[in-house]
Amino acid sequence: MAQIQVDKIENDVFEVKKHGNMNVPLRIFASEKLLKKMQEDSSIQQGVNVAGMPGIQKYSIMLSDAHIGYGFSIGGVAAFDSETGCITPGGIGFDINCGVRLLTTNLTEKQVRPKLKQLLDVLFRNIPPGVGGESLFKLSDEELDDVLTNGMKWALKKGYARQKDLDHCEEKGTMPGADSRKVSPRAKSRGRKQLGTLGAGNHFLEVQTVGQIINKQAADKMGITRQGQVLVMIHTGSRGLGHQVCSDYLRRMEDTYPEIMEKLPEKDLIYAPIKSELGKDYYGAMCAAANFAWTNRQIITHQIRKSFHEVFGEFCTPEDIGMVYDVAHNIAKLEEHDVSGKMKKVYTHRKGATRAFPPGHPAIPEDYKDIGQPVMIPGSMGTASYILVGTQKAMKLTFGSSVHGAGRVMSRMKAKQEFRGEDVKQELEKRDILIKAATMKGISEEAPKVYKDVDEVVKVSHDLGISRLVAKLLPIGVVKG
Repeated sequence: MAQIQVDKIENDVFEVKKHGNMNVPLRIFASEKLLKKMQEDSSIQQGVNVAGMPGIQKYSIMLSDAHIGYGFSIGGVAAFDSETGCITPGGIGFDINCGVRLLTTNLTEKQVRPKLKQLLDVLFRNIPPGVGGESLFKLSDEELDDVLTNGMKWALKKGYARQKDLDHCEEKGTMPGADSRKVSPRAKSRGRKQLGTLGAGNHFLEVQTVGQIINKQAADKMGITRQGQVLVMIHTGSRGLGHQVCSDYLRRMEDTYPEIMEKLPEKDLIYAPIKSELGKDYYGAMCAAANFAWTNRQIITHQIRKSFHEVFGEFCTPEDIGMVYDVAHNIAKLEEHDVSGKMKKVYTHRKGATRAFPPGHPAIPEDYKDIGQPVMIPGSMGTASYILVGTQKAMKLTFGSSVHGAGRVMSRMKAKQEFRGEDVKQELEKRDILIKAATMKGISEEAPKVYKDVDEVVKVSHDLGISRLVAKLLPIGVVKG
């Protein structure tokens, strides 16, 4: 296949001009070094393919962490007209509402280090990780439907959440439009035993310290007050329930629209017209899976609060652990954006991309109105993670979106061939980073070197102004699925 021509527009901005079946150009926001990584796989072709989908607005977008995915590249953003556009599971992902949550504590690294191994053991026990991780919380059919319909409102009612947890979550932890009736019995069966569990793969629970505060005003607002403060980052999603929802609707769309399938450059881009019954059914099921994911992260938060209190007693009570924010990065949402000078309703698909709304936006919490929405960018086990805030420029360039992580450069299969889990574990321990994992295979698949340089990925977002740096976080302890 001939290499696609990519033109440089300005620093960190590249474009593939509209040609062939493309309805809009492809915009790539990346450094030249990161662009070369994209050119080494087929992700740019995927961005071109997305540009040919019906109802797409302005651009098909790839962010600096973009890499090959299912249909869409991971690190891709596309917005579709709410009347004439489409909805596609490939533009959302199998792990619906995979996302990141950040918690603050009142502890310092000096206080935590002596008990870090004990803390990881307790977290591992209280938050079952991995493919077979089974929930400590048993749900009836009625309760599961309540979770799917009401999300974190269910957790608040049950005493597993505080109102401020909901206030500091995207959509307040409840997607409007969720319809539990559109989630299959098999998906419900897979999810029933997984609430409050940590997924496998790149999912983690990480104990971190504040390495550097870059924007003190924004950091103070978030409860991040000093270097050495201990924070906890959660990265997980909707588990088997979300995966099954995606699988179910991919098959239904393929069966319902064979004429669309025939014309697609890649079958994984199958979609349903947004106004079709199938399109509406999928959106209702996707919203329900998103609610499950937010509730999953909330139960994990409850268990983290319990675990820290178990280990540190009166020095860290559940009330001493606050919530900075929770962001989704595999989701489609009905939003209003400026398209050609007019505000327009669109279904914004973010796949491996984080919402990054600016100061003053009505969708962000009141206490963050003057700084913008928090954006959390996790590193890769042995590398830094970052907190940023959303900007007005993101609304203009990327439909209010920023990156979601470092982005892989090596397949899981190759990672297992290149790295031994025990070697990775020992190397990280030499750097005072402890790991507690369900399997050694999981450690080898997620070795830091299988990812892009997160520092460079984040620098592109900051330099472009689609999100602005607030703080740099460093790992000291990791629980892996």
